[in-house]
Amino acid sequence: MCKKEEALSMFNGGLNCAQAVLASFADELGLDKEKALMIGSGFGAGMGRMALTCGAVTGALMVLGLKYGYTSGENRQAKDRSYGLIKDFILEFSKQNGSIVCRDLLGCDVSTPEGLVFAQEKGLFHTLCPEYVRSSVAILEEMLTR
Repeated sequence: MCKKEEALSMFNGGLNCAQAVLASFADELGLDKEKALMIGSGFGAGMGRMALTCGAVTGALMVLGLKYGYTSGENRQAKDRSYGLIKDFILEFSKQNGSIVCRDLLGCDVSTPEGLVFAQEKGLFHTLCPEYVRSSVAILEEMLTR
């Protein structure tokens, strides 16, 4: 199964968008899949259903951090590279999808009871969100093979 299919399968199986993106790359990054799911668990629906940064984006940023992150404040070159890659991802995701903000992507604010009901009634988590998961994984795959 390709990473996009794996991520979509996890998302469609009830995991959040951040979990699906991060866990689909876990094996290749040396991260236990269960740990990846735990790490990503609070980032869905715009970080804890706050409709802020899209979980598919935060999951992707975690992947980039695992692959290109830094562990020392002294390593300026690694920090600059990491931030550059994060910026590249965000710009490309925004170009493809119009925003990285959950409430903008969904057209409603799922942090409110009314917004959550609207999203559920309109099926937005099943129609829009899979495309954001797919987009994140595709961008990551391209970036990781450069």
